[in-house]
Amino acid sequence: MDFLTESLRAALSLILALDPEVVGAVWTSLYTSMAGILLAALVGIPLGTLIGVGHFTGRRAVLTLLNTLMALPTVVVGLVIYGFLSRQGPLGAWGLLFTPMAMIVGQTVLAAPIVANYTVAAVTGADPRIINTALTLGAGRLRAAWQLLLEVRFGVIAAVVAGFGRVIAEVGVAMMLGGNIRGYTRTMTTAIALETSKGEFAFGLALGLVLMTVALVVNLFLNLLQQR
Repeated sequence: MDFLTESLRAALSLILALDPEVVGAVWTSLYTSMAGILLAALVGIPLGTLIGVGHFTGRRAVLTLLNTLMALPTVVVGLVIYGFLSRQGPLGAWGLLFTPMAMIVGQTVLAAPIVANYTVAAVTGADPRIINTALTLGAGRLRAAWQLLLEVRFGVIAAVVAGFGRVIAEVGVAMMLGGNIRGYTRTMTTAIALETSKGEFAFGLALGLVLMTVALVVNLFLNLLQQR
């Protein structure tokens, strides 16, 4: 018990002192995750809306594929993208491997199926008369789809929040594509794994507390929007 108490005290000291290592890992986690979820939303929300309102051959197969992609292990995603970005890969000349951009690409691939799937659920559960009414009143298809998204905006926001929670807490993609480079691609999760294995439990605990705080703030924000 004394070990945990002392570690917690040391962790809080690191946070309050704005330790550069802690701040650097937190900043890298936040900006790569925010960039990844933004790109995932730009892909997933329109795709989810199209699948949700569409009636086409193979729709069930597409939904099954989305559900499968949601459960993909992060190391598998990291492995595939690593193959594309490595020197021998088709995109190796771009020099993206072991950079924040590579991590953002991996996080986008992880989050996009989640955002799309949650958007499908939100759109499918909406009143089917919304689009028909908008079309009857003279709106174009894009305008009608936008009106539908406004009606299910809380479900869409929940989709984005779920995707953000997935990417900010993952380890595999960040480790394989970012390389856990100190001061450059080291995130909260990779730093926790590394420092704890080195016996720096207090440092890992400090980052764990920050990670939990970020998750709490995001969920409080979602609840506040839903109440309004």
